[in-house]
Amino acid sequence: MTTFEKHYIGKGTQVEGLDIIKIVLPVTGLEGAVFKKNGVKYLSFEVAKLKQDDKFGRTHTCYYQVKVSSDIPTKDEEPAKQKKETKKKGKKEPAKDDLPF
Repeated sequence: MTTFEKHYIGKGTQVEGLDIIKIVLPVTGLEGAVFKKNGVKYLSFEVAKLKQDDKFGRTHTCYYQVKVSSDIPTKDEEPAKQKKETKKKGKKEPAKDDLPF
């Protein structure tokens, strides 16, 4: 199972009467939300409605997520190698039922 860690980066306010959220984000700290694909840098974050407006009247919060762990390796990760149990070579000890007495 993949788990993610949220990094909160700012808040926003819904524009009255419209389906528009005005967001103000500090540039510092956004490096973790930037990724590169085909030579182009992208900024990826999510906007979620707050259950209740904060004390400044902001209605939404912004965050980016970072993958923390995964049981399934990605194409860039090497699959976990399963350890093979090795038996020690040597004399076989007789089982208790095999004893002559």
